[in-house]
Amino acid sequence: MPIAPTETTRRQRKRLTIQGTVQGVGFRPHIYRLATELQLSGWVSNCSEGVHIEVEGPQKKIQSFTRRLLNERPAHSQINSVQSTPQPLSSSSPFEIRSSSHSGEKSALILPDIATCPECLAEILDPQNRRYLYPFTNCTHCGPRFSIINELPYDRPNTTMREFELCEDCRREYENPLDRRFHAQPTACPNCGPMLSFVSSSLSHTEQNQEPLTLAVKTLQAGKILALKGLGGFQLLVDARDAQAVARLRKRKHRSEKPFATLFPSLNSARAHCEISDEEAKLLTSSQAPIVLLRKVQDTLEGVAPGNPELGVMLPYTPLHHLIMTSLDFPVVATSGNLSEEPICITNEEALHRLKDIADAFLLHDRPIARPVDDSVARVIHGLPQVLRRARGYAPLPIELRRPCNPLLAVGGHLKNTVAIAKHNQVFLSQHIGNLETEESYRVFKNATQDLPRLYELSPAAFICDKHPDYHSTQFAEQSGIPVESVQHHLAHVYSCMAENKLEPDVCGLSWDGTGYGTDGTIWGGECFAISKEAARRIATLRPFPLLGGDLAAKAPRRAALGLLFSAGKNHEWKHLNYAPSELRILHQAIEKQLNTALTSSLGRLFDAISALLGFQQVSTYEGQAAMKLEWLARNSETSDSYQFRLNDPENDKLPAIIDWAPAIHEVLADINNRESKEAIARKFHNALANLAAHLANRLGTKQVVLTGGCFQNRLLSELTVRKLEESGFTPYWHQKVPPNDGGIALGQIAATQYSKLTT
Repeated sequence: MPIAPTETTRRQRKRLTIQGTVQGVGFRPHIYRLATELQLSGWVSNCSEGVHIEVEGPQKKIQSFTRRLLNERPAHSQINSVQSTPQPLSSSSPFEIRSSSHSGEKSALILPDIATCPECLAEILDPQNRRYLYPFTNCTHCGPRFSIINELPYDRPNTTMREFELCEDCRREYENPLDRRFHAQPTACPNCGPMLSFVSSSLSHTEQNQEPLTLAVKTLQAGKILALKGLGGFQLLVDARDAQAVARLRKRKHRSEKPFATLFPSLNSARAHCEISDEEAKLLTSSQAPIVLLRKVQDTLEGVAPGNPELGVMLPYTPLHHLIMTSLDFPVVATSGNLSEEPICITNEEALHRLKDIADAFLLHDRPIARPVDDSVARVIHGLPQVLRRARGYAPLPIELRRPCNPLLAVGGHLKNTVAIAKHNQVFLSQHIGNLETEESYRVFKNATQDLPRLYELSPAAFICDKHPDYHSTQFAEQSGIPVESVQHHLAHVYSCMAENKLEPDVCGLSWDGTGYGTDGTIWGGECFAISKEAARRIATLRPFPLLGGDLAAKAPRRAALGLLFSAGKNHEWKHLNYAPSELRILHQAIEKQLNTALTSSLGRLFDAISALLGFQQVSTYEGQAAMKLEWLARNSETSDSYQFRLNDPENDKLPAIIDWAPAIHEVLADINNRESKEAIARKFHNALANLAAHLANRLGTKQVVLTGGCFQNRLLSELTVRKLEESGFTPYWHQKVPPNDGGIALGQIAATQYSKLTT
């Protein structure tokens, strides 16, 4: 009599579809090793959705396989969903890795570019290894991804590595499921992969193989400027210790005062110049390897970040950077390979043309870059990382929405532009594109609006844009021929933070920003919203004041101060602004007659005005300079005193309450005239804003409070506000994965459509 099969011996076959970050991370070898260890038959294959697995064997072993699949996944992988369906039993042939399937919906996640892993770093520094000093060494744990992929699935023929045929040794590694380079699509070696070349500024001298690296190092040692073709584009490098060389780079790049990022050879070398907490060290050495804003302990790198107590620091993140920095053993400026406000160069020809008047020499290579991917920028706020510029290491990983939405394309704003697509319940954000003020930037923007939908085979049902009619992104959307929806700028900020934190109404949204087009035609920026399931209401706003010259005032903070004093009836205090009497009379008349003058409720411009009244940044040379100066001053004071904002109730329920800054400005001016320290004045202003946030939250009574907008890049303001809200019994939420500045607008534009009543 036959014995009935037990739970242990009963065979079954299952088909698993895994979605998430499962391509280019060693996921299939992991599955192969796991199935082989458990003596299961079947196969695994990449597909446009992610990974397909069919596995057959005893039921208990398949249960173990499924459990370990989730618990023992590769370090850079991320599993978003697992779909399991029973299959008829098949043959018991050994488990195998099959060729990729190109059928099905394209929804696999594209991995960002990943910093060099310890194993690859050890190989390029080992004279006995065949990849010794090879600058394009990588494996499934590290290397280029987003910067080289042309289409899904992520296979070598679908990347810019398709023209490099693998040599016999690399082929053997590539086809061995037990090797960490199994199907590592960018893998290569000196015999078959990309190579360096060196070109002098005269464009007449070239070198091949290892010699270009030596020449590049000598260029930097001589204090000259090197244009380096990196992972996602060109960088400009120069000895950070050489003040004259740094000044030369500033002059050629047209970047007079804006801080440069600094590349250090190691974490220990960076510690000699900056305070680095455990969380900051973790961020610096992470696989994302962003530029991290750190507090200086000494300012010996003259000219790199003038007048700035912080330094943007990064560590080597590609083999090429490691090899250069190992040879130099001193910090170098590493800034984007462009003129200010232009996108970075990505092709050799483009760099040789656009950077010829900046760089003294070029270190090039022949691996094509599919799209420009700049360095990301981050800092630690309230003990947690916050991304300020989202690009290399982060893009294009998605943000998951709480609910699916229609296929959409969001075109973002005008400054710090990113674009985004929505597919099901995921929003894929592009890399940082930048300010859409030049023809080159607008070209990159248009390419990005085609690139993301093409990668995911998405046909947008609608474009989502900002309400500002003059934004290039808005005009692009309106000229697309596709239905367009618009979202008010500061609401998009709130929705962006809500989406990132997976919040549902009710929410109190503090959107404190530089500028954004308001629905009443004025310039908003100091807004408080009540987000309910029924509506989004602007319940409070900063008292508007005249902004002479409109957007021009962002570059001339004393213009903001001038309008503030005029509105406050403090004309006699204009002495603080260093205007000539004749110029002051003309500007006074322009404000009175409202000539080229806009009204603004912008908190960013209020920061500018206070900074100008204190004698700083009468004219700014880069965005946010005046506000940053005020933050730096405030950090040097421990006072708990505060200025006062007065909240004036609206005339009717349809109007927002007015946050009157006049009492605070009167107190600021009194302190200035009484020679109170500038540090204390700046700190009192920050304290006042934190108190204001708690007061607004208490007025609304909603426990969830969202902090968003460019002003919350200010670490001190953010930490004071979070602390004050928590002490007052509220739960504050702020940005971590997506920038609080306009780099997060595209996400918010899409998230707004999940609240269909709230988009206008």
